[in-house]
Amino acid sequence: MPTIVGNAIAATLVIATAIASASGAKAAEDPDLIFKRSTVFKWLSPNDKLATYGLDDPEVEGVACHFTVPERGGFKGWIGVAEEVSDISLACSQVAPIRFKAKFEQGEDVFRRRRSLLFKKMQIVRGCDVKRNVLVYMVYSDRVIEGSPKNSTASVPIMPWGPGGEVQKCADFIEK
Repeated sequence: MPTIVGNAIAATLVIATAIASASGAKAAEDPDLIFKRSTVFKWLSPNDKLATYGLDDPEVEGVACHFTVPERGGFKGWIGVAEEVSDISLACSQVAPIRFKAKFEQGEDVFRRRRSLLFKKMQIVRGCDVKRNVLVYMVYSDRVIEGSPKNSTASVPIMPWGPGGEVQKCADFIEK
């Protein structure tokens, strides 16, 4: 006869599996792995690593961001149940002429990824510094119960690209 605790654990595992599979559903939104470096050696399981990824802003052509995240090794990291730490760095830059595809809200998500089995996720969000005509990106992690104040910010001034390049104003693309 199943116990209440056993049923609760089974239900939690089913929900966790559904969340994990849903978070990886869109491969086009996955960032490109640039490289990984080991930081902590483990004898019988994968090492802890730092991984650097690159991604293009989906709504702003001509902006690329790179972020570095720690990835836990060990057996928990290997099977995907380790809670990752919140130390994430971010750098963004103009890589081509900047063209806005649509209007956006201040603090709109550019990218998000889970950092634990259930409750923790990292997010890269975008805003516009209207006064300086600069795109501002911030990465942070949050948890349903308790968030983390650890964050990183990157600025991308909107500059002309090539001879006679026209400069758009990010203020023209903010939803009000």
